[in-house]
Amino acid sequence: MKRTRTAAFLFWALTMSAFGAEQGTVLPNRIDLVRHDAPPLALPGPFSVGVQTLELSDPERVDVLGTIERGSVVRDERRLTVEVWYPAVAQQDGAGTQYLTETRNLEVMARLHGAAARDVEPLQGRGSFPLVILSHGYPGNRYLMSHLGENLASKGYVVASIDHTDSTYRNQQAFASTLYNRALDQRFVLQALATAGQTDGSFLQGIVDADNTGLIGFSMGGYGLLNNLGASYSEAMIEANGAPPLGLLREHTDASPAYRQGLDARIKAGVAIAPWGMNSGYFTPETLRAIHLPVLFVAGTVDATAGYENGTRAIFENTTGAERTLLSFVNGGHSVAAPIPLPQEILATADKSGAGHYADAVWDSVRSNNILAHYVTAFLDLHLKHMTEREAALREIPERSVGLLLEHRAAGE
Repeated sequence: MKRTRTAAFLFWALTMSAFGAEQGTVLPNRIDLVRHDAPPLALPGPFSVGVQTLELSDPERVDVLGTIERGSVVRDERRLTVEVWYPAVAQQDGAGTQYLTETRNLEVMARLHGAAARDVEPLQGRGSFPLVILSHGYPGNRYLMSHLGENLASKGYVVASIDHTDSTYRNQQAFASTLYNRALDQRFVLQALATAGQTDGSFLQGIVDADNTGLIGFSMGGYGLLNNLGASYSEAMIEANGAPPLGLLREHTDASPAYRQGLDARIKAGVAIAPWGMNSGYFTPETLRAIHLPVLFVAGTVDATAGYENGTRAIFENTTGAERTLLSFVNGGHSVAAPIPLPQEILATADKSGAGHYADAVWDSVRSNNILAHYVTAFLDLHLKHMTEREAALREIPERSVGLLLEHRAAGE
């Protein structure tokens, strides 16, 4: 019955979307839709979902832009807004919540509708749940993968999605800040949520298992993720570009003894969605071989931003020290899987500016989001929850899921 109702609702939503766009009206942007042909692990899990917003502060982070301006290292407070989804006490009305978010078109605000309930009581008495950190692209924001955040929380994960300062739609700054801060932001949020899980009065107390953490990064989020899994950035590329200041980005390379000492052993696995960096020279075959944690790579075969043959596929082929899987969407572009479906508020504008950031030219976004949820669930269940029965799902293309390529390599291959 659940699948039937979902399919019926989706048919109504897609039909009314076309009608609404013609009439100039704005219809709900559902982030929790599941198509009739979705693979089985795309369905929501058994838990109700809560959501809360955290404001975090790293008081002594290097201010990259200030450092460039002054010519010497400047440190300042770095503030990060984080959306956290978690298993929650069941709610009677089941109305869910709305997320008001900026879009790629800064003149347009979108209102997303999901299944999570705002600020509700976490589910206690079921033990702690593995931590998953979501890291968006450049630009993006913490709602870009909110569909995945809600879905994973319903399956027994605490999911934290970061607004990366200097990388969001609203506060996008020079690229140098993102190059330096992305990996550090991911580790800082891990530590902040681990601390919250041990803090009296925190809504996360006792429910987050930060010792079993998975990273999910899209585009620049994938760039930071690979560094946190052990891939040093290329010193030759840093030398050739000279920005951000060499002394800063070298902190993320084997030129600095502190780099490997700073890697967090609580990170157990990573999902790299269209990871940026290989096609631009920031990773090399040599640096990628240092990754020994399991990785799920996801990409479109015509990705013109991060590259496919010279990008995600090349990363997959050269990460020979790790067990890894590559899920490819044939003829999909850079944004084929990760972003939310195209907000109706953008469709209601005259020029549809920003639409290409959310809508792939070939793949329906709800379908690709469902496929992504299926494989990410299988991957995280296997490597964070040790559910060995998920291995089969990670190796197989589900029935009716045409247009996919799925490859697996063992460590050493």
